[in-house]
Amino acid sequence: MIRIGDTEYAFSDPTVWFAIAGVFLIVLVLVLLVVTLRRTGQSAAMMSPLAQNIDALGQRVQSLSDGQHQLSGGLTHVSEAQAASQANMLKLMEQRLAEVSTKMTENLQGSATRTARSLGELQERLQTIDKAQANIEKLSGDVLSLQDILSNKQTRGAFGEIQLNDIVSKALPSDSYTLQATLSNGKRADCLIHLPNPPGPIVIDSKFPLEAYENLRNAKTERDLSDAAKAMRTAVRAHIKAISERYIIDNETADGALMFLPSEAVYAELHANFPEVVRDGFNARVWIVSPTTCMATLNTMRAILKDARMREQAGAIRKALRLLHRDVELVVARVQKLDSHFNQARADLDGISTAAERAGKRASKLDNFDFEELAPEVTADVVRLARDE
Repeated sequence: MIRIGDTEYAFSDPTVWFAIAGVFLIVLVLVLLVVTLRRTGQSAAMMSPLAQNIDALGQRVQSLSDGQHQLSGGLTHVSEAQAASQANMLKLMEQRLAEVSTKMTENLQGSATRTARSLGELQERLQTIDKAQANIEKLSGDVLSLQDILSNKQTRGAFGEIQLNDIVSKALPSDSYTLQATLSNGKRADCLIHLPNPPGPIVIDSKFPLEAYENLRNAKTERDLSDAAKAMRTAVRAHIKAISERYIIDNETADGALMFLPSEAVYAELHANFPEVVRDGFNARVWIVSPTTCMATLNTMRAILKDARMREQAGAIRKALRLLHRDVELVVARVQKLDSHFNQARADLDGISTAAERAGKRASKLDNFDFEELAPEVTADVVRLARDE
């Protein structure tokens, strides 16, 4: 309840609410007026520094404007410099690109040339490989043919004889040996070398114990190896005996013969694992040779033949030397005669030179002689020549 004078009002009365609102509005207006007045004073107090700041701001704006003009000029200069730099850069880049393009072209051409050369070499190598392959195939066929030849005993013997003939024909003169020579006992030797006495003609016969050697190489067990070794000894000793009995003849051939083995492997096998068989050959005066040792032996025989032929020709050589000495003596005598002729010719030339010199001196005197002074005193008898009537 609110009492005003004698009247009381309740808070719920609308009149009280309107009154309170009016008082509040009045107080609020007064407060706003006071605040406004204060603000106005403060604004007046603040306007002076603000004006100064505005002047300073105007000066700065002017400075910024001047700086902007300078910056614009600098930017123009920088833009021009940048444009020039870009132009130079573009020019350098164009030159560089041209150089790079040229080098790339040269490198590509060089690479193309090298590639073409490599392809050509590769083609040549492929052709060489093809030829080698063809040769290998041909060699394979030849090997199969060789196996077929060696599998037959007769053709195997012919193979050894052909190889022996080839070696002998390369090592010795054609008149120093005879192929398939028949001896006095009717036996035919593969080759007979005509060596002088001693030792005399010596026989070379080709033998090829291939079957025994192959059995020896293919043996799997100790028993097979023992049987193959026994067969090898038997075969080689049989060949040694046959050569010793057929081709060593007193007063006709040398006291020994050669057994030619056309296989280095068989020869090496004999000397490595069958030395007693080789000694049996020595005792029977049959020397076993391979293609290599046969060539060395034949070269030794060639030296013997050459020495023998030199001895045979020694008399002819001495006779030729005597004739040559006589011819030299005749040449010396004729040279002496020719020297005497040269001496006589030299003396004649000296005499001619002396006479010519003397004639020259007389001619010189006659040339200096004065005929006019002696003309009146000189009388000459004129002899008339009679004409033949």
